Amino acid sequence: MRTPLALLLALAALPAAVRSADYQIAVIPKGTTHEYWRSINAGAVKAQRELKAAGTDVAIIWKGPLLEDDREQQIQVVENFVGRGVSAIVLAPLDSRALVAPVEDAVKAGIPVVVIDSGLVSKAPSSTVATDNRKGGQIGARRLGTLLGGKGRAIMLRYEVGSASTEEREAGFLEVMKAEFPGVSLISADQYGGATRETAYKAAQNLLNRFGAQTDGVFAPNESTASGMLLALREQGLAGKVKYVGFDANEQLVAALRQGDIQGLVVQDPVKMGYLGVMTAVAVLRHEKVAAFIDTGVGLVTLDNINDPAVSALIHPPLSEYLK
Repeated sequence: MRTPLALLLALAALPAAVRSADYQIAVIPKGTTHEYWRSINAGAVKAQRELKAAGTDVAIIWKGPLLEDDREQQIQVVENFVGRGVSAIVLAPLDSRALVAPVEDAVKAGIPVVVIDSGLVSKAPSSTVATDNRKGGQIGARRLGTLLGGKGRAIMLRYEVGSASTEEREAGFLEVMKAEFPGVSLISADQYGGATRETAYKAAQNLLNRFGAQTDGVFAPNESTASGMLLALREQGLAGKVKYVGFDANEQLVAALRQGDIQGLVVQDPVKMGYLGVMTAVAVLRHEKVAAFIDTGVGLVTLDNINDPAVSALIHPPLSEYLK
């Protein structure tokens, strides 16, 4: 347990504006390059503003690894915030096991942790604020299976080993395809795209070079794999011919949906996730009861509903309103 002197020294390391706040909350994403994480950040800032308007001054300290496969850097970020004596941590763990020890150390040091986006194999966090990722994968499978008319050959490009959120999506996808669309043969479901669009593009290229002529449908479980697969399909002249369902939304993917190169995007609500992550952390600091799991929702975007106001708010979040 930190001694009073050590705690004072840790707090002294924080900027003056942060030290003077009622609470200092570190928000740690999996990475900082994808549009998805900017939306998480916007949600955290939204919560900060609402809390300030209600009389509670919360300093949000946003820091995470550049890439979503840098476990060591994310561990160091968590450990550094524990050493600096922040009030609470809101964390999107990029590995469900590698981040267990630093999170449990934070809680032992009296710093509550709220997990967002992706689960952790630990009971230490006060709450998990996330999408029902298995349900998201199931939605994707039903969309692709229906597009294929229940028959044909399909590919699923996985994301990254250890990422609980995408592993749940992949499991949900496979469950539904097997149970509800037995006429669809999965000709590849064991290849990983990795943390960036570039690595996913290379993996997708390899898959399409091998199976492209046989492939009727594709599913990609996150922003990087969806973007990389889109590039590979276009390069090989298969975009619009192969039925394609992706997960997450950015400008490129939404434009591809409008053009017909993608026939469905399973979408989350990252702004809501960042918002509720901070709000839940403040509730814990106030010793209020919080739910062990808070579902932020998941849905499907198609050409039929893309212009609905509720859907538009998800695929075009007001980032500029919160992020300067």
